[in-house]
Amino acid sequence: MSKQPKAQDRKDVFNKPVREVLIASGDLELEDIDPNSSPGYDGDKASGAADLAAIGEELSELQERFFAASRAGAPHTILLILQGMDTAGKGGIVRHVIGAVDPQGVSHHAFKAPTAQELAHDFLWRIERELPEHGLIGVFDRSHYEDVLIHKVRGLSPAREIERRYGAINDFESKLADQHTTVIKVMLHISNEEQRSRLAERLERPDKYWKFNTGDIDEREVWNEYMHAYQTAIRRTHTRDAPWFIVPADKKWYARLAVAALLLDALKAIDPQWPAADFDVEGEKRRLADS
Repeated sequence: MSKQPKAQDRKDVFNKPVREVLIASGDLELEDIDPNSSPGYDGDKASGAADLAAIGEELSELQERFFAASRAGAPHTILLILQGMDTAGKGGIVRHVIGAVDPQGVSHHAFKAPTAQELAHDFLWRIERELPEHGLIGVFDRSHYEDVLIHKVRGLSPAREIERRYGAINDFESKLADQHTTVIKVMLHISNEEQRSRLAERLERPDKYWKFNTGDIDEREVWNEYMHAYQTAIRRTHTRDAPWFIVPADKKWYARLAVAALLLDALKAIDPQWPAADFDVEGEKRRLADS
Protein backbone atom coordinates (compact mmCIF):
# COMPACT_ATOMS: atom_id res chain seq x y z
CA MET A 1 0.00 0.00 0.00
CA SER A 2 1.37 3.41 -0.93
CA LYS A 3 2.02 6.04 1.66
CA GLN A 4 -1.02 8.21 2.36
CA PRO A 5 -0.47 11.61 0.74
CA LYS A 6 -0.15 14.74 2.81
CA ALA A 7 -3.31 16.85 2.84
CA GLN A 8 -3.09 19.69 0.38
CA ASP A 9 -3.09 23.11 1.98
CA ARG A 10 -6.28 24.84 1.00
CA LYS A 11 -6.52 28.55 0.47
CA ASP A 12 -6.95 30.18 3.87
CA VAL A 13 -10.63 30.98 4.33
CA PHE A 14 -9.74 34.03 6.41
CA ASN A 15 -8.55 37.18 4.68
CA LYS A 16 -5.61 37.42 7.11
CA PRO A 17 -3.85 34.80 9.26
CA VAL A 18 -6.45 33.72 11.78
CA ARG A 19 -4.09 34.19 14.73
CA GLU A 20 -3.57 37.82 13.78
CA VAL A 21 -7.29 38.37 13.41
CA LEU A 22 -8.32 36.93 16.77
CA ILE A 23 -5.35 37.34 19.09
CA ALA A 24 -5.94 39.41 22.22
CA SER A 25 -3.67 42.11 23.56
CA GLY A 26 -2.24 43.20 26.88
CA ASP A 27 -4.56 46.20 26.91
CA LEU A 28 -7.69 44.34 25.77
CA GLU A 29 -11.00 46.21 25.90
CA LEU A 30 -13.76 43.61 25.51
CA GLU A 31 -16.38 46.26 24.85
CA ASP A 32 -14.53 47.18 21.65
CA ILE A 33 -15.12 43.69 20.19
CA ASP A 34 -18.55 43.11 18.66
CA PRO A 35 -19.81 39.62 19.67
CA ASN A 36 -21.94 39.55 16.51
CA SER A 37 -19.03 40.24 14.17
CA SER A 38 -17.09 37.79 12.00
CA PRO A 39 -13.61 39.33 11.87
CA GLY A 40 -11.36 38.20 9.06
CA TYR A 41 -14.10 36.30 7.25
CA ASP A 42 -16.01 37.67 4.27
CA GLY A 43 -18.49 34.83 3.86
CA ASP A 44 -21.88 34.02 5.35
CA LYS A 45 -23.42 31.12 7.24
CA ALA A 46 -23.67 28.91 4.16
CA SER A 47 -20.09 29.46 3.05
CA GLY A 48 -18.97 29.12 6.66
CA ALA A 49 -20.48 25.63 6.83
CA ALA A 50 -18.72 24.64 3.61
CA ASP A 51 -15.41 26.06 4.79
CA LEU A 52 -15.77 24.31 8.14
CA ALA A 53 -16.28 20.99 6.36
CA ALA A 54 -13.17 21.58 4.24
CA ILE A 55 -11.10 22.49 7.28
CA GLY A 56 -12.47 19.42 9.05
CA GLU A 57 -11.06 17.15 6.35
CA GLU A 58 -7.63 18.66 6.75
CA LEU A 59 -7.86 18.57 10.54
CA SER A 60 -8.68 14.87 10.40
CA GLU A 61 -5.64 14.02 8.29
CA LEU A 62 -3.26 16.19 10.31
CA GLN A 63 -4.59 14.85 13.60
CA GLU A 64 -3.94 11.29 12.45
CA ARG A 65 -0.36 12.22 11.54
CA PHE A 66 -0.05 14.03 14.87
CA PHE A 67 -1.13 10.92 16.76
CA ALA A 68 1.01 8.58 14.66
CA ALA A 69 4.12 10.77 15.12
CA SER A 70 3.74 10.54 18.90
CA ARG A 71 3.96 6.75 18.69
CA ALA A 72 7.42 7.21 17.20
CA GLY A 73 8.51 9.56 19.97
CA ALA A 74 7.29 13.01 18.86
CA PRO A 75 6.72 14.97 22.10
CA HIS A 76 4.01 17.38 20.99
CA THR A 77 0.62 17.97 22.57
CA ILE A 78 -2.15 20.47 21.90
CA LEU A 79 -4.37 21.88 24.65
CA LEU A 80 -7.47 23.81 23.57
CA ILE A 81 -9.00 25.79 26.43
CA LEU A 82 -12.58 26.97 25.89
CA GLN A 83 -13.91 29.68 28.16
CA GLY A 84 -17.09 31.70 27.92
CA MET A 85 -20.33 32.53 29.62
CA ASP A 86 -23.04 29.87 29.71
CA THR A 87 -24.55 29.19 26.24
CA ALA A 88 -21.46 30.68 24.53
CA GLY A 89 -21.13 27.52 22.44
CA LYS A 90 -18.41 25.45 24.08
CA GLY A 91 -20.35 22.22 23.56
CA GLY A 92 -20.98 23.09 19.92
CA ILE A 93 -17.26 23.58 19.36
CA VAL A 94 -16.60 20.13 20.79
CA ARG A 95 -19.26 18.51 18.59
CA HIS A 96 -18.66 20.32 15.32
CA VAL A 97 -14.91 21.02 15.41
CA ILE A 98 -13.34 18.37 17.61
CA GLY A 99 -15.92 15.92 16.26
CA ALA A 100 -14.20 16.10 12.88
CA VAL A 101 -11.19 14.14 14.15
CA ASP A 102 -10.71 10.59 15.42
CA PRO A 103 -11.99 10.50 19.03
CA GLN A 104 -9.10 8.19 19.95
CA GLY A 105 -6.82 11.16 19.45
CA VAL A 106 -8.77 13.48 21.74
CA SER A 107 -8.75 13.95 25.50
CA HIS A 108 -11.81 15.96 26.57
CA HIS A 109 -12.70 17.15 30.05
CA ALA A 110 -15.51 19.45 31.21
CA PHE A 111 -14.63 21.00 34.55
CA LYS A 112 -17.48 21.41 37.01
CA ALA A 113 -17.52 22.86 40.50
CA PRO A 114 -14.56 21.36 42.42
CA THR A 115 -15.15 18.38 44.68
CA ALA A 116 -14.16 18.25 48.33
CA GLN A 117 -11.05 16.28 47.36
CA GLU A 118 -10.10 18.88 44.75
CA LEU A 119 -10.66 21.75 47.16
CA ALA A 120 -8.17 20.13 49.52
CA HIS A 121 -5.40 20.81 46.97
CA ASP A 122 -4.10 23.84 45.11
CA PHE A 123 -6.46 24.96 42.34
CA LEU A 124 -4.14 23.63 39.61
CA TRP A 125 -4.03 20.12 41.04
CA ARG A 126 -7.17 18.90 39.26
CA ILE A 127 -6.08 20.59 36.03
CA GLU A 128 -2.71 18.82 35.98
CA ARG A 129 -4.47 15.46 36.41
CA GLU A 130 -6.39 15.97 33.15
CA LEU A 131 -3.56 17.15 30.91
CA PRO A 132 -3.43 15.28 27.58
CA GLU A 133 -0.66 12.83 26.73
CA HIS A 134 1.72 13.25 23.80
CA GLY A 135 -0.03 13.04 20.45
CA LEU A 136 -3.46 13.97 21.79
CA ILE A 137 -5.55 17.07 21.30
CA GLY A 138 -6.72 18.00 24.78
CA VAL A 139 -9.90 20.01 25.16
CA PHE A 140 -10.86 21.75 28.40
CA ASP A 141 -14.49 22.88 28.59
CA ARG A 142 -13.86 25.51 31.26
CA SER A 143 -10.55 25.27 33.09
CA HIS A 144 -8.31 26.75 35.77
CA TYR A 145 -9.62 30.16 34.71
CA GLU A 146 -12.83 29.48 36.61
CA ASP A 147 -10.73 29.82 39.75
CA VAL A 148 -9.99 33.46 39.00
CA LEU A 149 -13.22 34.39 37.18
CA ILE A 150 -15.91 33.11 39.53
CA HIS A 151 -13.75 33.75 42.56
CA LYS A 152 -13.26 37.38 41.56
CA VAL A 153 -16.93 37.98 40.76
CA ARG A 154 -18.38 36.15 43.74
CA GLY A 155 -15.65 37.01 46.25
CA LEU A 156 -14.82 33.35 46.88
CA SER A 157 -11.12 34.15 47.37
CA PRO A 158 -9.40 37.29 48.63
CA ALA A 159 -7.90 39.65 46.07
CA ARG A 160 -4.38 38.71 47.14
CA GLU A 161 -5.02 35.03 46.39
CA ILE A 162 -6.49 35.83 42.99
CA GLU A 163 -3.38 37.86 42.17
CA ARG A 164 -1.24 34.88 43.18
CA ARG A 165 -3.25 32.66 40.88
CA TYR A 166 -2.60 34.84 37.84
CA GLY A 167 1.11 34.34 38.39
CA ALA A 168 0.68 30.62 39.05
CA ILE A 169 -1.27 30.25 35.80
CA ASN A 170 1.44 32.01 33.82
CA ASP A 171 4.13 29.78 35.34
CA PHE A 172 2.02 26.67 34.72
CA GLU A 173 1.35 27.49 31.08
CA SER A 174 4.97 28.45 30.48
CA LYS A 175 5.97 25.03 31.80
CA LEU A 176 3.51 23.39 29.41
CA ALA A 177 5.07 25.25 26.49
CA ASP A 178 8.52 24.07 27.59
CA GLN A 179 7.14 20.53 27.46
CA HIS A 180 6.06 20.94 23.81
CA THR A 181 2.42 21.67 24.53
CA THR A 182 0.74 24.18 22.24
CA VAL A 183 -1.81 26.03 24.37
CA ILE A 184 -4.76 27.61 22.52
CA LYS A 185 -6.87 29.74 24.87
CA VAL A 186 -10.21 30.84 23.46
CA MET A 187 -12.75 33.17 24.99
CA LEU A 188 -16.09 32.70 23.24
CA HIS A 189 -17.39 36.26 23.42
CA ILE A 190 -21.20 36.20 23.50
CA SER A 191 -23.44 39.22 24.02
CA ASN A 192 -25.88 39.59 26.89
CA GLU A 193 -28.77 39.74 24.41
CA GLU A 194 -27.75 36.60 22.54
CA GLN A 195 -27.36 34.68 25.79
CA ARG A 196 -30.89 35.74 26.79
CA SER A 197 -32.19 34.43 23.46
CA ARG A 198 -30.42 31.09 23.85
CA LEU A 199 -31.66 30.64 27.41
CA ALA A 200 -35.19 31.51 26.28
CA GLU A 201 -34.97 28.80 23.62
CA ARG A 202 -34.04 26.26 26.28
CA LEU A 203 -37.14 27.23 28.24
CA GLU A 204 -39.37 26.84 25.18
CA ARG A 205 -38.13 23.42 24.09
CA PRO A 206 -38.62 20.29 26.22
CA ASP A 207 -35.61 18.70 24.52
CA LYS A 208 -33.50 21.58 25.85
CA TYR A 209 -34.74 21.60 29.45
CA TRP A 210 -31.87 19.38 30.50
CA LYS A 211 -29.43 22.09 29.44
CA PHE A 212 -31.10 24.80 31.51
CA ASN A 213 -29.60 25.74 34.84
CA THR A 214 -31.51 28.16 37.04
CA GLY A 215 -28.18 29.53 38.21
CA ASP A 216 -27.54 30.88 34.71
CA ILE A 217 -30.07 33.64 35.33
CA ASP A 218 -28.37 34.47 38.64
CA GLU A 219 -25.08 34.86 36.79
CA ARG A 220 -26.70 37.28 34.33
CA GLU A 221 -27.28 39.66 37.22
CA VAL A 222 -23.52 40.15 37.49
CA TRP A 223 -22.80 40.14 33.74
CA ASN A 224 -20.73 43.32 33.81
CA GLU A 225 -18.66 41.97 36.67
CA TYR A 226 -17.91 38.84 34.64
CA MET A 227 -16.88 40.89 31.63
CA HIS A 228 -14.50 42.86 33.85
CA ALA A 229 -13.16 39.62 35.38
CA TYR A 230 -12.57 38.14 31.91
CA GLN A 231 -10.86 41.28 30.71
CA THR A 232 -8.56 41.36 33.74
CA ALA A 233 -7.73 37.66 33.54
CA ILE A 234 -6.95 37.88 29.83
CA ARG A 235 -4.76 40.92 30.30
CA ARG A 236 -2.85 39.27 33.14
CA THR A 237 -2.38 35.87 31.48
CA HIS A 238 -1.94 36.76 27.79
CA THR A 239 1.62 35.62 27.14
CA ARG A 240 3.82 34.61 24.23
CA ASP A 241 3.75 31.00 25.41
CA ALA A 242 -0.02 30.91 25.86
CA PRO A 243 -1.81 33.76 24.07
CA TRP A 244 -5.53 34.42 24.29
CA PHE A 245 -7.85 34.52 21.28
CA ILE A 246 -11.15 36.38 21.43
CA VAL A 247 -13.76 34.69 19.23
CA PRO A 248 -17.06 36.53 18.67
CA ALA A 249 -19.71 33.92 19.48
CA ASP A 250 -23.14 35.35 18.67
CA LYS A 251 -22.91 33.58 15.30
CA LYS A 252 -22.36 29.94 16.18
CA TRP A 253 -21.19 29.08 12.67
CA TYR A 254 -18.48 31.73 12.81
CA ALA A 255 -17.21 30.69 16.25
CA ARG A 256 -16.89 27.07 15.11
CA LEU A 257 -15.09 28.09 11.93
CA ALA A 258 -12.70 30.35 13.83
CA VAL A 259 -11.76 27.74 16.43
CA ALA A 260 -11.30 25.12 13.71
CA ALA A 261 -8.96 27.49 11.87
CA LEU A 262 -6.96 28.15 15.05
CA LEU A 263 -6.60 24.42 15.66
CA LEU A 264 -5.58 23.80 12.05
CA ASP A 265 -3.01 26.59 12.31
CA ALA A 266 -1.51 24.94 15.41
CA LEU A 267 -1.26 21.53 13.73
CA LYS A 268 0.33 23.02 10.62
CA ALA A 269 2.91 24.80 12.78
CA ILE A 270 3.85 21.49 14.40
CA ASP A 271 3.90 19.80 10.96
CA PRO A 272 3.67 16.19 12.19
CA GLN A 273 5.17 13.55 9.93
CA TRP A 274 4.24 9.94 9.34
CA PRO A 275 6.71 7.70 11.20
CA ALA A 276 9.15 5.77 9.07
CA ALA A 277 8.81 1.99 9.15
CA ASP A 278 10.95 0.31 11.79
CA PHE A 279 10.92 -2.97 9.86
CA ASP A 280 11.97 -4.25 6.44
CA VAL A 281 9.01 -3.21 4.28
CA GLU A 282 10.00 -5.25 1.23
CA GLY A 283 10.82 -8.25 3.35
CA GLU A 284 7.42 -8.12 5.03
CA LYS A 285 5.73 -7.82 1.64
CA ARG A 286 7.41 -11.06 0.57
CA ARG A 287 6.49 -12.79 3.80
CA LEU A 288 2.85 -11.69 3.39
CA ALA A 289 2.74 -12.92 -0.22
CA ASP A 290 4.06 -16.30 0.88
CA SER A 291 1.72 -16.64 3.84
